[in-house]
Parts: sequence; structure tokens; C-alpha cells
Amino acid sequence: MIELKVLIVVLGLSVIVFALAKPVALQFSAEADFKRRRNVWMALTVVAFLSPNIWLFALLAAPVLYWGGRKDSNPLAFYLLLLMIIPPVSRQIPTIGIKQLFDIDIYRLLSFCVLIPAAWRLRKSPDPDRIRGLRGTDLLLLGYGALQAVLFVSPDPAQSHGILHNSFTNTLRTAFLFYIDVYVLYYVATRGGKTRGAIREALAAFVLSCALMATVAVFESTRHWLLYTDFFARWGGDQLRTEYYSRAGLLRAEASSGQPLALGFLLTVALGFWLYLRSRITGLTVRKMAVTLVLLAGLFVSFSRGPWLAALVIFLAYSSFGGAGRASGLMKAGMVILLLGGLVLLSPFGTKLRAALPFSDPNSAAQASLMYRKELLDRSWQIIQAHPLLGDQLALSDMQDLRQGEGIIDVVNTYLGVALFYGATGTVLFVTFQLLPLYRTRRALRLLSPSDSDDTLLAIALAATVIGTIILLADSSFRSAPKCIFYVLIATAEAHLAVLYSMKMRAVSGTEMQRKSSIAVPESL
Repeated sequence: MIELKVLIVVLGLSVIVFALAKPVALQFSAEADFKRRRNVWMALTVVAFLSPNIWLFALLAAPVLYWGGRKDSNPLAFYLLLLMIIPPVSRQIPTIGIKQLFDIDIYRLLSFCVLIPAAWRLRKSPDPDRIRGLRGTDLLLLGYGALQAVLFVSPDPAQSHGILHNSFTNTLRTAFLFYIDVYVLYYVATRGGKTRGAIREALAAFVLSCALMATVAVFESTRHWLLYTDFFARWGGDQLRTEYYSRAGLLRAEASSGQPLALGFLLTVALGFWLYLRSRITGLTVRKMAVTLVLLAGLFVSFSRGPWLAALVIFLAYSSFGGAGRASGLMKAGMVILLLGGLVLLSPFGTKLRAALPFSDPNSAAQASLMYRKELLDRSWQIIQAHPLLGDQLALSDMQDLRQGEGIIDVVNTYLGVALFYGATGTVLFVTFQLLPLYRTRRALRLLSPSDSDDTLLAIALAATVIGTIILLADSSFRSAPKCIFYVLIATAEAHLAVLYSMKMRAVSGTEMQRKSSIAVPESL
């Protein structure tokens, strides 16, 4: 009965969002694709809430996902809309005759059913405009994946009942999982974004997915009722994900992201995409404002300070790089939020809200969190100095005194985790993978003319979002949906650069042909 009640609430909210978002979405995608994606989302949501375990859901969802991905004109957009349809519950695949295979979750299910078939079709495509060969970011990503396969990071000894050691089969397993989890996604996002329209459509699908989550998040915050936590209890996932987290007595919403910080991460990236998309919409002023307010409200009720800061950085970067005129709508929405927030701060409810802000109380949980991060940084730096080149894959065994009340050692800084376990080699590969598209985008912006305003704004929005994500990774763990979206973001920036290069080559080729045709041919010839 509880699952049915939650299902009714989720479907009711999603019906409203899909109805209001349809005119906006149709400016970026075909109506047939929109209807198919919406119907698959609704159908699989019903299946998920009524399935007693993940295996029944996977059995019913797999053929639907394969069919939808094959029918869709833009499989990446289909993937992004369904990425957060359920929380990141994972279960190990049962095996016979071998000790273990690997875990299955919604991300790997989407990879097997949508991304891998799409990658195969792209690989066989004769399209001359698609990216061929390996780019610089491809090599960096593959190098980082090879490093992960070779350097086995032993799980927390307290949770794995001792230190585990690597084996040849585990190396093969790690390489295979990196391929299906990361490289296939990156490949489809770079090779599938062959046109500006395809990139727009994928970004719009992700924003729609986040609008659905943000609406649920606002409902969760106002009703003090998390709608998706029962999945972890019913399907046997991480029981810590069933906990209700609060800040100064205010519930931290999470929707289907599985964690408040993950929700803030995803909505921050969606806001970066929306900065560009809203400038491409003709009319629909009220609905554009509604999307902005919903995303901002969802980000707010996550009560995640890192995403709040990153969202501000994205907006400032977008404005300073040349998108200020197009960001006026978001500025107006932000002013409305600030006005309403000021009124709330002056109300009796404002006491709790002020306590949720950073540095509001020297004895608050926020200060305790900052102290933990400082201790984590100091201890990690000692280990990094002792193993500078390739890191220490057994580092967690030397950090047992940093175990938190949840029973985990929480390495919340992604860069710190990379340096800790993979040393300077892994850090250089990972950071350069992020910075290379920024450098290339900066060079491309210098070559764009005023007539290329659309490409300029898209490049600026992607670059600003990458900058915001760089900040986000310093305050979050690298897993589940944020990890997927990080690779989609970098891949999309690369895909857009390839589109710009293709346009430039065609323009140069056309100019050369005109020049040759204008040369007079002597009559004697």
C-alpha cells in the first residue's frame, strides 16, 4: 500500500511536469520521440514501484529500453531522460561456478540496453562528419581507465572483512566495467552529437529529467517525506540510503538521486545547460521562467552548499564569458528567489534556515564537517607524500580512525581520492581530461564570428558548466549519476568542438571552390 501511495504521488507530479514541459521540449525534439520517451518513463516508473526486486524490474525493463533506444533518433537523449528514473540500487548478479561477476544497477542496465547498441550503430555509420579515430580526451580517458584496471584499490577492510588482493580475472573485470560504465557512454556522447541540434536535444532531455526530480524534491521537502528511499529497503540496496538527512532541522531532499549532494550536483549541471537552452526558445516566457524556478527550488531544498556555490560560479562564468545578455531571465528568476528567501529569513522559519547556511554557528554540524574534511586532507597528504607517483591502493587501511558514525571513511573530495589511490599519474590524467576541452573551447571562441552567436553561447554554457563541475568534484564523491553526467558533459563539449571544426572545414572548402570557379579559363583551352 505504501508503494502504491508513493507511485500515485510520483505519477501525479510527473504528469503535470510532462504536460507543462511539452511545448518547451518540442522546440528541441520531434513529437514522436518526446511521446515515446515520456511513455517509457511513465511505464518503467510503474514497473519499478510494483516490482518486489531489481531482477523483475530488469527483466521487464530491458526489452523496453532496447526497443526505445533503437527507435529513438537520439539515443543519448533517451538515455539522459531515463538516467534517474530509479535510485542507484545495485545488486550482485548471481553466478554458478564462479565467485562473483559484477553488480547490476540502472546505469549498467541502460548501458547494455541503450548505449552499447547505439555505439555499435555509430561505429558502423558511414557518416563522414562523425568523429573518427582517437582524440586527445579519448587517450586521456583510456589511460585513466588502464590505470584503474592495473592498480587495484582494495575496499575498506572493515566492510570487506580484511584486505582484498588483485588477480588477473579482477583486472579483466575492472577493465570491462570501465568500458561499459564510462567509455561507451563517452563514445556515444561524442560520436552521437554530430550536429548542434542533436546536442541541444540531449541537453534538453537531461534538463527535463532534472525538472522531474526537482519537482519531487520540492514535494519531499514540504511534506518531509522521501519518496524513493523504500527502493533500498525493498530491493536490498545500501541501507544507509534509507536514512533521512536534515540540516538545521530542514529535510534535505534527494528524489531519485539517492543522496542530497547528488541531487544538488545534477541540478547544478542542469542549470548550466538551461542557461543556453532557454535562449533558444521562442515565446513561452512563463514556462521558461517556471523551468528556471523549479530547478532553482530543487537545488535549494537539497541544502547542499557545494552545489549552491558551483551554480553561482556557473552563472558568473557564463555572464563574464559573454552570455550576460542571454542570462537576464535567469537573473530575474534569481532575484525573485532572493526576494522570497529574504522574506522567509525574516519569518519564524528563518531561524532554521539561517542555521543551515555555512559558518552560521561555530558549534553547528557544518563546522564538524569542515573539521572532518581538514583531518581527512591532512592524513591523505601524508599518504600521498609517501606514495607520490602511483598512490597507495591500501590507503583506507591506514585511515581507520577517520571512520564516521555511519561506519564509513568518507573521501568526499574526488581529486583527493584520485591522488590518494592513483598518485600524480592518475591526477594528471583526470585533471587534464577536464581542462583540455576548456582550452580548446577558448581557442574556438576566438575564431567564431558574431554571426555564430548560437555556437558561441553553447560553447560558453558548456565551458561554464565544466568550470562549475570542477568545483563540484572537490566537494563530492565520484559515483552514480553525477559520475555519468560528468563524462557526458566532457563528451558533449568535445562533440560541439567537433561540430565547429566540421563547419569550419566546410566553410574553407566552400570558399576554395568559389575561388577556383571564379578564375577565368582562356578560350584557347
